[in-house]
Amino acid sequence: MKGQYGNMMRQIQKMQAEMAKVEQELADAKIESSAGGGAVKAVVTGKQQLVEIKIDPAVVDPEDVEMLEDMIVAAVNEALRQSHELAQKRLAAVTGPLAGGLGGLGLPGF
Repeated sequence: MKGQYGNMMRQIQKMQAEMAKVEQELADAKIESSAGGGAVKAVVTGKQQLVEIKIDPAVVDPEDVEMLEDMIVAAVNEALRQSHELAQKRLAAVTGPLAGGLGGLGLPGF
């Protein structure tokens, strides 16, 4: 019984170390998405933090601010979606079949 408990604790510690590594990789990951044919670009981290917005000056039309706002929203939402997908894949690689039941285990936004 003692051996099984020790083995389980080692597996848990290994999973915790792998989770910490995945969290750092996600924090360092940069996901870029664009809208309007590349007129607006959004960059987020693997932890769903917006870190950059680029807007082509040619699409800045004071007469049509709504279109620019829509492109920004579209680019940010797509980048966030891709970031979330990346995080889920990385988490599943560590936790295997447990991934769905751990509620993100320390990853914000899950």
